[in-house]
This record gives sequence, structure tokens and C-alpha cells, in this order.
Amino acid sequence: MRKLIVAAFTSLDGVMQAPGGPQEDTSGNFTFGGWIVPYAEEVFGQAMQALFSQPFELLLGRRTYDIFAGYWPKVKDDTEEFSIANLFNSVPKHVATHAPDSLAWRNSHGLGSDIVAAVRALKQQDGGDLLTQGSAELVQQLLAAGLVDELQLLINPVLLGHGKRLFGDDAAPGAYTLQHSQVTPKGVIIARYVRAGDVETGSFDLPPENT
Repeated sequence: MRKLIVAAFTSLDGVMQAPGGPQEDTSGNFTFGGWIVPYAEEVFGQAMQALFSQPFELLLGRRTYDIFAGYWPKVKDDTEEFSIANLFNSVPKHVATHAPDSLAWRNSHGLGSDIVAAVRALKQQDGGDLLTQGSAELVQQLLAAGLVDELQLLINPVLLGHGKRLFGDDAAPGAYTLQHSQVTPKGVIIARYVRAGDVETGSFDLPPENT
């Protein structure tokens, strides 16, 4: 059984909308597109390279898919981004979409009408881990269904106030173990959390006094 890894750039308040550029996703009158750019640096880039160093297949919402399909196939082979572009262009891409016939990017496949069932079936197959990028609405569905095995988050030191968020109110409860953490010179927290079972509770109530 392969893992489902949610990888996301988030703000301190959990917003993950349009991290890479002003026109990436302006829905809901979001005006802060490109908010990770001031924090990008060498350590930041190394974390992304490490994320893509193991076999993976992409799991994408339709909006993120269209952004990626319009960008990565056009990256030139003499640029720093070519190694990631080459990976993204070649790996299988599983897409939540109502129009699977319009998936023109190489090696792309629609998930069908029952996204949760399709992803659950994919997890049972052999192959690289399933890796999300962006895709806030899809990620919330996966979290609600309890299908997420790992969270790999780059938490940026900025408060955005509104926008599409990583966690919805219907996320399935669960405990996670912090497997790795790092702080970049510009204050980005890079954290890897692995699912560790059910939520445990306790109490700080003082014991009753002896009478």
C-alpha cells in the first residue's frame, strides 16, 4: 500500500491559496498571490528537491492541474527548473475533474466521479507515493476521508486573514508525529508529520483533596 502525502505551502493561519504568483488564483477576491516569493531561498529549494527525490505520482485538483499544465511543459532544458519540469512531465498525474477528455498533459488521468473511492483504490496499487501539490479543495476532501498519511508543510511567517485553507471543519480527527523539522534563515518552518493513529486525550484536573 502506498502513501498519500499532502505537500503544501501555508501561511501561519493555514491559507494555501496562490502561493506562487499574483494571477495564480484570484478567486474569492484573493489579492495576496505570490506570498511565498519573499521567503524563497536555498534551504527552501533544497526542501523541494528532497520532496521530489523519491518515486511519486501527482494527485491534483483541476485548477492546479491547469496551472501546472500551462507551465511545466514549457520549461526550457537550460533552466534551473528543468529537473523538476522533467519529473512533472513524465510522472502519472491523477486529476479531480469533470472533463477528463480535456486532460492534454502527458500521462494524465481523471479520477472519475467518486474521487474518494478512486484515491482509495490508487493507494492499494503498486507504484510511487501519491503526492498533492496545491489543490486545496481536493486536499480537504482527502483529509475529510482520512486518506492522508503524511503532511509535508512549509509554514511561512505571514498572516493572510482569508483564502483557501489547508484544513476544513470536516477534517477527520487524527494524531500525527513530527518526523522532521527545520527552520530556514527567513523563518519558514519545514515540517514533516506522519499519521500516528487516533487522537488521545487526557486531563489536567487536580485530584480531589483528601477529606
